[in-house]
Amino acid sequence: MKTITFAVPCYNSAAYMDHCIETILKCGTDIEILLVDDGSTKDDTAAIADKWQAEYPDIVRAIHQPNKGHGGAVNTGLANATGFYFKVVDSDDWLDVDAMAPLMDYMRTQVEAPVPCDMVVANYVYEKVGENVQKVMSYANVFPEGYEFGWDEVGTFLPSQYLLMHSVYYRTEMLRKMHLELPEHTFYVDNIFVYEPLVYVRTMRYFNVDAYRYFIGREDQSVNEKVMMGRMDQQLRVTRQMIDNVDPQAIRNRHLRHYLRNYLSMMMCICSVFLRMRGGEQDEADLQGIWDYLKEQNPSLYRRVRTNVLNIGTNLPTTLGGKIGLKGYHIAQKIFKFN
Repeated sequence: MKTITFAVPCYNSAAYMDHCIETILKCGTDIEILLVDDGSTKDDTAAIADKWQAEYPDIVRAIHQPNKGHGGAVNTGLANATGFYFKVVDSDDWLDVDAMAPLMDYMRTQVEAPVPCDMVVANYVYEKVGENVQKVMSYANVFPEGYEFGWDEVGTFLPSQYLLMHSVYYRTEMLRKMHLELPEHTFYVDNIFVYEPLVYVRTMRYFNVDAYRYFIGREDQSVNEKVMMGRMDQQLRVTRQMIDNVDPQAIRNRHLRHYLRNYLSMMMCICSVFLRMRGGEQDEADLQGIWDYLKEQNPSLYRRVRTNVLNIGTNLPTTLGGKIGLKGYHIAQKIFKFN
């Protein structure tokens, strides 16, 4: 069995996917790299994926499919994974080989462990294109180091410090047993990927190393402000699935319960801010609709999320609420470099 499967969704990625693959290959020979060509038609992505498979047939596998979006590509990667652990690496990002070394050594020990660790966590770095700016997202104040732990030992996350797809390495069988499935043709599914599985995570191990490099700042990226404003229907779709599939109020562990509520509060805040930035009649209706949906599905959770500090100002029923939300968004954007 391979120690880990790296799933790399590729969609018209010819300009940058080679660098991504080259860094993953440095993690060792006991890895699997699944290059999921998601219906690329505008460049040589498919041919490049086949080239890497021909060069490294024991490590790299090229999978070609009709376009299903990022979520569909991740689903395909998980369905075909043979590694003990599962990691998504976007084709424009890359891994730091030195930082990955202790993670790989640890994950190798877990393949034969009687009770293997469910989730490994490491830091990631925002690499701001064109600005030569880096921002390390560390969890040193949240997680203990040097041993496996459960949710009882997890500290308090800062507002900017959520787990993202970049920071987690899941046990593959755990994801399969919970039947994780991301919606197709939908952006922002990474939020589901780091939300729904947490309910099934019993043990974790944290490495305070900057393993994942998150390339950000291209105009066509899904987290670009203008792009996000044009895809609010998909943000709403993802948020609804999160509401449907996880009930934080039913979680016994208070640390996990608190984290899940805060994460959903952040998602609702994003919906509120961007819909109010767009400012049309349909946007106001969609905003009211998502809050009504949460209230109908889970009244107790609605009360908690609505009164979260993230959502008090941004949902004031006046233009002041919109101004407060926009101001807060731009402050966070400047500090944390997230788009």
